[in-house]
Amino acid sequence: MSSHRQETVRRLAAPDIAARKGGVPIVCLTAYTAPMAEILDQHCDLMLVGDSVGMVVHGLPNTVGVTLEMMILHGQAVMRGSRRAMVVVDMPFGSYEGSPQDAFANASRIMKETGASAVKVESGETIVANIEYLVKRGVPVMGHVGLRPQAVLVDGGFKAKGKLDHERRRILDEARATAEAGAFAIVVEGVAEGLAREITEAVAVPTVGIGASVGCDGQILVTDDMLGLFDWTPKFVRRYGDLRTQIGKSVAAYADDVRQRKFPGPAEIYFAKAG
Repeated sequence: MSSHRQETVRRLAAPDIAARKGGVPIVCLTAYTAPMAEILDQHCDLMLVGDSVGMVVHGLPNTVGVTLEMMILHGQAVMRGSRRAMVVVDMPFGSYEGSPQDAFANASRIMKETGASAVKVESGETIVANIEYLVKRGVPVMGHVGLRPQAVLVDGGFKAKGKLDHERRRILDEARATAEAGAFAIVVEGVAEGLAREITEAVAVPTVGIGASVGCDGQILVTDDMLGLFDWTPKFVRRYGDLRTQIGKSVAAYADDVRQRKFPGPAEIYFAKAG
């Protein structure tokens, strides 16, 4: 037996993220596959297996069509590819808005089948009781206020929130209620800058902004947007790469080599051995 012991890396958990309130900003990105999770793991505190996978990977027009099975499949992949970052899996539309018992059954299935550390739900007046029910039964929950992608059909599109007084009050109340229900952190998406700061000051748990404010306790972006894999990105995204162009050039070079019979070459093929 080898005398060397394999180094154990402790994965971050809900208490670690909650303790970052007001401290060093929390770095978050979305992940859907094992190879990408492996790359992100050394840089991120939290990776979200977002239901944005429906649009980013599966080509859906919005997140409404994402299923529980899809989230579990991608959650499993991200867990295989990561070691250190906390992994949170989105609960898809229709999986947590009903009875608390149904929400728990679906949340526990996600956690059992993926090994993820928590689930995320889009908060709202009717969801608060379910958040509390889940947390009391051992399911760490991340909330989400402001622009709620799963409500896109009600809102008529992806529209920024909190510009009007009545909206500001409602979103602030939802954030407070989400924190009081036991959520360990709250995503604040697509809201007016002042409201994001107000929410961050009003709740005792970390806020993670996306299209919100630098005053949040952390930030998250859809990785594929940030890397420039699409020809269009939302206003709140800063492109840190231009992989769409790089991939296009690489594929074009490959196609040219194939058509000119330059690939494969001697370095990429096998030869029979003499004798």
